[in-house]
Amino acid sequence: MLLLEKSNAWKYLNGCNTEVEPGRPKIDECKLFAAVLYCFVLGKASLREIETACSTDLRIIYLTGQVNPSASSFSRFITSLIPKLSTIFPAIMKATFRTCSVPMNTLFLDGSKFEANANKYKFVWKPTTLHIRLSEKVANLLGLMHLGSDLPSEGIISSKLIMRKIDEAEKITPDTVAGGEKALKEMRSQLSQYLMKSLEYEEKETICGENRNSYYKTDHDATAMCLKDDYYSGLGSNMHAAYNTQILVSNGFIVSYYVSQDRSDTRTLANAIEQFHKWYGQYPEKLCADAGYGSFSNYEYCEQKGIQAFIKYPSWNGERTGRNPALYEYVDEKTITCLGFRKGVRVKLV
Repeated sequence: MLLLEKSNAWKYLNGCNTEVEPGRPKIDECKLFAAVLYCFVLGKASLREIETACSTDLRIIYLTGQVNPSASSFSRFITSLIPKLSTIFPAIMKATFRTCSVPMNTLFLDGSKFEANANKYKFVWKPTTLHIRLSEKVANLLGLMHLGSDLPSEGIISSKLIMRKIDEAEKITPDTVAGGEKALKEMRSQLSQYLMKSLEYEEKETICGENRNSYYKTDHDATAMCLKDDYYSGLGSNMHAAYNTQILVSNGFIVSYYVSQDRSDTRTLANAIEQFHKWYGQYPEKLCADAGYGSFSNYEYCEQKGIQAFIKYPSWNGERTGRNPALYEYVDEKTITCLGFRKGVRVKLV
C-alpha cells in the first residue's frame, strides 16, 4: 500500500474518488488492486481463490481492510482495470526504482511465445496463393466472355471488379461466346461462384493483415507458432495458437513488455524499445539481447537512438568457434581480407 501511495497509482483508480454517490458505498479500488496483486504473487489467480483469500488469509484481510468482496466484484474490477494497466504499471515501476535507488539505464531483452486459449487445430492460413489461382481462373473465364480487356495483367482481381464483370456479363448476348446460350449461362453461374470464393478469401486476408499468415477461428488475434514446449510431440514442430511476448528487464525488475503477432523476434526489438520510451520518456543507454535480435535494421535503430547494443549477430557463434568461419574480415573502414588473406578495396561503379 505504501508503494502504491508513492507511485500515485491511486489517481488512476476511481476507488479513491471523493464524490459522494447514492446507494451502497463502493469498495476502495486501491485496496482491491493491492489484494489482486498479492493474490497473483501467491499463485491465487482464479476469482474464487481471491474471494476465499479475502476471508481466510490474514495478509489479504489486512490489505482489504476486513472487507469481503465477492468474485463478481473482483471480475468487474479487473475488467475495468485492463485499459488502465499501461498507465499504472510504469507508475509503480518508477516508484520501485526510486525506492531501491537504482537506475533504469541498462535493459535486457528476451521474448517467449505463450499459448493462447484457443481451440487447437482451428487455425486458418492466409489464402494468398489460392487467391492468385482464383484470379487466374477469373481472368480466363472473362477472356472467353470477351470481358477481360481492362483486367490487371497480374496479381489478385478484387471482388468489386468481379461484381462489375457480372453486371456486364448479364448484358452480353449468347452469339458473342462459343457454345451459345447454354455455355453463357454456365459461365455466368461459374463467375458468381468465383465471386463468393473471392469474398471469402478477402475476408481471411483482412483478418490476417499484412504481417502474418494465419489466425485462429476462436481467437482472431492469435497466430500459429511453434512453441518450445510441445505437449504433442515434444519437438516443437506442431503449430499452436500463441502470442509473442517481449519482456524488458532492468536490475532484476520487469520494466516493460510488448505483445505481438510476429513469429520471429527480429522485428519486435524497435517496437519493444519504443514502448519503453513511451512509458518512461527515455531510451536505455545499454541494451543486451541474444542473436535472435541480430539484424542490420536493429543495429541501425540502436545507433540512431544512441543505444549501446550488446546484441550478437546470428553467425557469431559459428565464426567464434571456427565451425562456420567468416568469409571476410574488416581490416579498417576501407579494406577487407578474405580467407585467402587477399585484400579487397572499395571501388566506385562507373
